[in-house]
Amino acid sequence: MVRFSQTLDDKQSKNRGNPYRQPVENQHYQQEQPRVAQMPRDDRLYAQPPRPNPVQRPVYPEDNIYAQPQRMEPAEIIYEKPQIEHESIQPDYSKPELTFPKDQNIQFGVEYSPNSKPPVIGKNYTIRSNSIIYNDVVIGDNFRTGHNVVIRENTNIGDDVLIGTNTVIEGDVIIGNDVSIQSNVYIPTNSVIEDNVFIGPCACFTNDKYPVRINYELQGPKVRRGASIGGNTTFLSNVEVGEGSIVAAGAIVIHSVPPFYLAIGTPARIKPLPDHLKVPNRF
Repeated sequence: MVRFSQTLDDKQSKNRGNPYRQPVENQHYQQEQPRVAQMPRDDRLYAQPPRPNPVQRPVYPEDNIYAQPQRMEPAEIIYEKPQIEHESIQPDYSKPELTFPKDQNIQFGVEYSPNSKPPVIGKNYTIRSNSIIYNDVVIGDNFRTGHNVVIRENTNIGDDVLIGTNTVIEGDVIIGNDVSIQSNVYIPTNSVIEDNVFIGPCACFTNDKYPVRINYELQGPKVRRGASIGGNTTFLSNVEVGEGSIVAAGAIVIHSVPPFYLAIGTPARIKPLPDHLKVPNRF
């Protein structure tokens, strides 16, 4: 199914560049938090099993920025990662326009600019009442929402994604495959959420470091694949939640979280993740 639209790629290049390419040495870690040992990354741990219906979809570039010179191989492989080539597929606007019952009060294709394109959605979707989806939104297969969901323009959503009731996605957002976002979650502009991520209810992300005080480029969160975020959590602007990490419920995250680490408390303290929790999210 469709992954990333050309419109969103153009906006990303102007606002924040490629969201998946990070420098080897993160200046944010050096200035605002103590250096901690990095856990070895095993790409096989968070791999997606082959689907019965072969659909071409892009995968994120494997920069492997957190890997150590010597990698520890696990005793048992959970599942292998399929080899899928990165390919940019344009939305198919030739499909007939979707219609919904009037009593459901679903607005599909809100026109926010004269040149905007109708939203595109894959197979087997469930969109519940009082939800609003803007133009220039691309959504994959097996999409589900709760009630009162808002998805604004230039948002790209992968396959097998759940968006809970009263959740707001402010636009210019990328959401990967196999993502579960619970109710009352706020995701601001310029956010990136990778594959196999869980976000608990009432999680609030921010993208403005100095609200309404100075001119500041909006920088949303980057939640890397396999991360789990508890309920009632708050994230400051431009925070990165590393691959496979866990943010405990109620935490206020003011610094980025390294891969396979635990963030807990107010403000959040960073601790190594216990070995028994270094497993993929299972939805």
